[in-house]
Amino acid sequence: MKFKLLPMLLAVTLAGTAFAQVKPEDAIKFRQSGYGFMAWNMQRIKMNVEGGNYNKDEVIKAANAIQAIANSGMGALYLPGTDKGKGWEETRAKANVWTDKEKLGKVAMAFNKEANEMAKVAATGDAGAVEEQLGKLGGTCKGCHDDFKAKR
Repeated sequence: MKFKLLPMLLAVTLAGTAFAQVKPEDAIKFRQSGYGFMAWNMQRIKMNVEGGNYNKDEVIKAANAIQAIANSGMGALYLPGTDKGKGWEETRAKANVWTDKEKLGKVAMAFNKEANEMAKVAATGDAGAVEEQLGKLGGTCKGCHDDFKAKR
């Protein structure tokens, strides 16, 4: 048992060290890039369901991209020292991202759940179901923005 535990502890330690070495401005850039990429993919889905020219393959690609980012552990990019500063632009994360962990956890879990569901629904090719799921997914985005993202 000791031999299995040691490599796991080493891996966790090294992963923590890797994040600790990320400069705050880089962590902010990575966050902003991830959210921007998700927004672009949400828009791709929206254009397909509202544009009248539904392309199942495009929707699946976009839904899978959103799902991948939602499950990537982006929360680790909210490092100490990234509450203020500039990535590609000034961070708009509100201070309560670092203090209201319970509410943030609920919002993040809701987003992950709906992102995973979006990938499943997209695979069916049912444009109506995708549109309905896009509304649910977008609602989780709005919930986080309302509570944890400062307006410009």
